[in-house]
Amino acid sequence: MLYSNVTPEQKRVKLRELLNSGTIAQFPGAFNPLSARLIEEKGFAGVYISGAVLANDLGLPDIGLTTLTEVATRAGQIARMTDLPSLVDADTGFGEPMNVARTVQELENAGLAGLHIEDQFNPKRCGHLDGKNVVDIDTATKRIRAAADARRDPNFLIMARTDIRAVEGLDAAKDRARALVDAGADAIFPEAMRDLSEFQAIRDAVDVPILANMTEFGKSDLFTVDQLQGVGVNMVIYPVTLLRIAMGAAERTLESIKAAGTQEAHVDNMLTRARLYELVDYEAYNQFDTGVFNFQVPGVR
Repeated sequence: MLYSNVTPEQKRVKLRELLNSGTIAQFPGAFNPLSARLIEEKGFAGVYISGAVLANDLGLPDIGLTTLTEVATRAGQIARMTDLPSLVDADTGFGEPMNVARTVQELENAGLAGLHIEDQFNPKRCGHLDGKNVVDIDTATKRIRAAADARRDPNFLIMARTDIRAVEGLDAAKDRARALVDAGADAIFPEAMRDLSEFQAIRDAVDVPILANMTEFGKSDLFTVDQLQGVGVNMVIYPVTLLRIAMGAAERTLESIKAAGTQEAHVDNMLTRARLYELVDYEAYNQFDTGVFNFQVPGVR
């Protein structure tokens, strides 16, 4: 009820344990706080909070238009609704090294278990689009060093994302990953790997956990958990999956309402009123006020 009973510090310890467990952890992307609760209920290991989702939810493209305040506020709202650790996309850190340091501390304050910071230029773009630009190695490592130095909780995860594979090739990605680890990264997010052998190459290049991004319509095939674990991946994210499926259903329902004058054809696919009340734990609030839940919940219809 209300918010998580697990402290942010405990969630950070849990994230570290997951990454060092020798198995692969699945982190679906939450597009709002309620979807984070659903992710937990379905038995996943953690919650991912995508920068693209946060931007798109505001009606913006994923090109670095969101602010630190917007990201910290929304990510905090999502993280506090689940006992699971939440990893958030912090884009390029929202500025220069000093801004990166503030980003880390604001996201610590917001209750996140960790973040990742990438090596793109501003304005950035989605990691699975062409035409990306990356900063030089000095700038990239300064961002990660600033992040590592700024954290106050040593268990707060600093993950470094590199987009250099699409720009300079796989060898450059391996070199960049090593340099980011040397700068203080606890884990590596190699973006837009083209096949399993490329994930294996990054695994062989570094001794820290690595993440695979299984986003739809991207550069990577949608590999299974078993396939990714077979090449040493420690975490897999599905960043925009739930937003895409929800918006697809919303679009089809609106078209049906417009064409038929009713939503009747889509009712069977909806979350029922009873299920929604269950998900928000309506009944538990009654212990504070018996006037809150003093009614019969309607059935499916």
